[in-house]
Amino acid sequence: MKRLRILPLIPFTLTLAAAILPTSASAAQQQYPEGAKIPRSMTDEEAAWIAANPLSNKHSATAPPPGSIYCPPEYAPMDGILIAWEGGGSWTTILAKMAEQITSVGNADVHVMVDTSSEESSARSKLISYNVNMSRVTFHVLKTDTIWIRDYGPRYIYQGNVRSIVDHTYNRPRANDNKQPTYFGGAMGHERYEIPLTHGGGNYHLDALGFGYTTRLIINENTNLTEQQIHDYWMDFQNLDTQFFTPLPSNIDSTQHIDMWMQVISDDEVVISDWPSQSGSTQDNRCDNAAVTMANLGFTVYRTPARSLSGTHYTYTNVVMCNDLVLIPRYSNGTISQYNSQALATWQAAMPGKTIVQIDAQDIVTSAGVLHCIVMHLPAYLGGVNPTALMLTPNGGESYGTGDQVEVQWISDDDEGAVSSELQLSTDGGSTWPTTIASGLPPTGSYTWTVPSVSTSSARLRVIVSDGSGNTGDDASDSDFSIGGASAALIPYGTGKAGSLGVPLLSSQTLPVLGTTAVLDVDQALPNGSVKLIRGFATDSMPFDFGIVLVDYDTIYDLSINGSGHAEFSGNVPNQSGLAGLSVYWQAWIPNDPAAFGAGWACSNGLETRLGY
Repeated sequence: MKRLRILPLIPFTLTLAAAILPTSASAAQQQYPEGAKIPRSMTDEEAAWIAANPLSNKHSATAPPPGSIYCPPEYAPMDGILIAWEGGGSWTTILAKMAEQITSVGNADVHVMVDTSSEESSARSKLISYNVNMSRVTFHVLKTDTIWIRDYGPRYIYQGNVRSIVDHTYNRPRANDNKQPTYFGGAMGHERYEIPLTHGGGNYHLDALGFGYTTRLIINENTNLTEQQIHDYWMDFQNLDTQFFTPLPSNIDSTQHIDMWMQVISDDEVVISDWPSQSGSTQDNRCDNAAVTMANLGFTVYRTPARSLSGTHYTYTNVVMCNDLVLIPRYSNGTISQYNSQALATWQAAMPGKTIVQIDAQDIVTSAGVLHCIVMHLPAYLGGVNPTALMLTPNGGESYGTGDQVEVQWISDDDEGAVSSELQLSTDGGSTWPTTIASGLPPTGSYTWTVPSVSTSSARLRVIVSDGSGNTGDDASDSDFSIGGASAALIPYGTGKAGSLGVPLLSSQTLPVLGTTAVLDVDQALPNGSVKLIRGFATDSMPFDFGIVLVDYDTIYDLSINGSGHAEFSGNVPNQSGLAGLSVYWQAWIPNDPAAFGAGWACSNGLETRLGY
């Protein structure tokens, strides 16, 4: 596929693009005046700015979330909806009408981003005037640039029973918008992970079975990555196997986002646009092809009208699902309004158990988005009245020595906000927890733990999280880890002498942990020959046949080499704590190798096996 620039130029200029300052392409960061109706799509001014200042990942990419990951779909239970109080006038009226439905029929909270405390006051007055249940409204004083929070807001996952955020770099030069997930994660006490993708959140849908859906706009936005690499990032960060679709032409939909023509409404149902007045058009064919693809994947496909008129994409799939409520757009344009009743009937048939409410979106649709574009979902908290927690590290299988500095990491969640946490140590697999490591710690965070002088193969850590009401929740390491006077280790040393396959190599894939079986591997030895494996408890440096004996040995083991030049030796490491820290030294000598200089002895490097935990 031919790849385009990071962000394509929009083929038409929207009226309020001039509100974006400054206009000099190489000037400082773009500014967005309060009350300006900034379009969802990228303006010509923004495109010129990006041409001089290419977008890159504005955050530091993180490692993917550890542990079990589940990414909830929009039809899953929701605690809240996020909105940004931007655009002024009729745009905030749309937000107010939506909030009234969300806080009543939708049985959810509304989190409102406001630039200042003064704006909070005016927003509060407007929401009250539209009969919004204000007990379910939370204001966040945070400067945003635009209303389009779907594209820059936080994408939520569950790690176990803890909500966390997967963030991306917003595909617009809107710096304040791009910071919103970082702020919101901090305000809610939710861990944030940074996926290394430039992206707009409206170009991603998903179901509850582990599948995601996007358009190949994402490839144009990340030209340094292949489609497979992008797919793998979503798998690593969100545990989603993503299906890629061809986007609609940019002259039909300037965002090229999937939410403008598709919405997944259940594990096996989807609504996709149809184009009755533009049958056979490129957009119609692409939606038809997507409908066939989804049907082949086992989905029941519902079709709802769409139309492109005078540069505006009128969509009825850009909807907001919130528990038992579905908000769908309607339009007052004389040419388009004929489709309002058809769209309502489609949604009522597709979701018969839900309350379908139409919201007039005529004033905002000309700015390249409607209802779905101006909200972000906050999924339900899973812990009831008690906090939830997840121990990230150590989580089992590790081995530590006395005095080791270990970074303990945990995350938590709560319905009202956790306030503190405590770390505890068990040395009997979690049967008892007699040792408090630290208390008064943040509810989510890390702590540098100095490993104590104990010996056990059954250690676990537990974090206990408390909220302001005194409720607690906890999580412990999934399995045991080991603590001892010394950590098991493998330490190669010295050099060998070449034979037929080069210098023989002595190594091991298993640490000499007390109570386990250790295996030593000899490779690159004379095929079908034999090995003298020498063992001792000290090193040596005695010359022999142009090689060096590296072990002060007391025992010799005779091994056979296979046709590939490999031999191995296995033995049980005693489970005796007094042996922790003991070093055993090994070297392999191969006789009668015709390629070995001198008397025909080839030899390997030395290998120190330090017994421990």
